[in-house]
Amino acid sequence: QVQLVESGGGLAQAGGSLRLSCAVSGSIFSSTGMAWFRQAPGKEREFVSSISRSTGTTTYADAVKGRFTISRDNAKNTVFLQMSSLKPEDTAVYYCAAGRKSAFSREYSYWGQGTQVTVSS
Repeated sequence: QVQLVESGGGLAQAGGSLRLSCAVSGSIFSSTGMAWFRQAPGKEREFVSSISRSTGTTTYADAVKGRFTISRDNAKNTVFLQMSSLKPEDTAVYYCAAGRKSAFSREYSYWGQGTQVTVSS
């Protein structure tokens, strides 16, 4: 059974940093792409970043480029999202996902439960 468990969310001030983690159980981690999506209140879920399974190729949404960094530790079955220079508009529930590397949520078969990130101005 595959499970994704996010952690590291919380409250930060504008300009601050947070680091999200997503631990993946099951045997899929080394063979799958990973991504982070987010959903703000009243808005649709949106792509944040993705990383490929083997080469570590990364992709970022324009809104976070230069501020967020995705990485993965295949030995620990964990993907990270380092968020810096946070803005109030980054406030959302952040979800990690496992599947075919893409900016489209439909390509991901497994999802975590989400972790809340709140950025105060």
